[in-house]
Amino acid sequence: MERLSFLTESQARFVQQEFGTPVYVYDQRTLEAQAGKAMGLANAYGLTVRYAMKALPTAAIIRVLAAQGLHIDASSGFEAERALRAGISPDHIQITAQELPKNLGELLGQGVLFNACSLHQLDAYGQLRPGGEVSVRINPGLGSGHSNRTNVGGPSASFGIWHEYLDDVFEVQRAYGLRLVRMHTHVGSGADPEVWNHCARLSLGIAARLPDVHTLSLGGGFKVGRMSGEPSADMDAIGCRIKEDFEAFHQQHGRKLKLEIEPGTFLVANAGALVCTVIDVVDTGPEGYRFIKVDSGMTELVRPSMYGAQHPIVVVPAERAGNNSPPTSPGERATGEYLVAGHCCESGDVLTPEPGNPEGLQTRSLDKPEIGDVLVVGGAGAYSAAMASKNYNSFPEAPEVLLTNEGSFTLIRKRQTLGQIIQNEQ
Repeated sequence: MERLSFLTESQARFVQQEFGTPVYVYDQRTLEAQAGKAMGLANAYGLTVRYAMKALPTAAIIRVLAAQGLHIDASSGFEAERALRAGISPDHIQITAQELPKNLGELLGQGVLFNACSLHQLDAYGQLRPGGEVSVRINPGLGSGHSNRTNVGGPSASFGIWHEYLDDVFEVQRAYGLRLVRMHTHVGSGADPEVWNHCARLSLGIAARLPDVHTLSLGGGFKVGRMSGEPSADMDAIGCRIKEDFEAFHQQHGRKLKLEIEPGTFLVANAGALVCTVIDVVDTGPEGYRFIKVDSGMTELVRPSMYGAQHPIVVVPAERAGNNSPPTSPGERATGEYLVAGHCCESGDVLTPEPGNPEGLQTRSLDKPEIGDVLVVGGAGAYSAAMASKNYNSFPEAPEVLLTNEGSFTLIRKRQTLGQIIQNEQ
């Protein structure tokens, strides 16, 4: 059975009563600890860590990580604007986007950096900034994600300029007098250091053909295990190998490349939890399943429905009126096998899918629930609030709360109202 991570049972009950559910809770201590680990990655000639803000773009979270020295990776012009509004310096923000921002010229004018992800994007930048310095994203031909949906390198991924098209890159470069000073790759979210570092060496081989490049970004891809026993990327092992590769590149080519990385999940995944309330307990007969229904689901956490992703789940008994005895400790509670269903009118709204198979079901051993109990879903910091099926069935967007280093809970995003959902309707 899984255990609560940074929240105690009494804190989970407090959050339920104080803020209502569903609600996201983030832990400042964990955020800062993960930032420190990323900033401590072994490197040869300097390191910049960019927070991939698509993982969790709330302003308060961005500010916490920026205070630890992190810069920002923005996946759209809109994200770049959010980072600017959060107080991030423009020269600490780099746009790496599938869709070219319509206001790219304005953002460049403010000092935001740009990473061209296609020949078309490089040409568009050249038109706006002839003679300028720019980064190019190259697909090195291999990725390390655990599925096609998390693998952003290799022939099945549309991200970046295919590595065999460098001559076309040089043609655009010459046409506008550009200097290609930064190169970017992103190979996915795998956990195998050998595959990860093989991709890094491929990237260095491409960088060797770009003589003005002084910085190589290897993107994100530091997998984090949310479930107990789930593998995580070994940052120390990866960093040491990359350091050796950068030193070997210097020996061979005479260039000391600065390293950039762009973690998202690594920084925020296990710094977040989704606090819900049990709203019903049903079953489908002796040969069927027992279901715990909660007041959340794909409206706050779509990863299980999309990927078959696994998140730790814990039932916390509520304190009930008329019961003077405290809730029993976890070891004293009756347990059973349950599926956890969300509140959407959607058969796919299940928080306990079969691992890696959103079409399948897999029960969890959980403490016996009662209506009104708290149910906490862990590992809900990355690609949870940022990637949920918001407003499906017209459920309002859930609030977000920060557990500060001092132990207090601070509201960092209010709960959305129905009026805000429909305010743009005519």
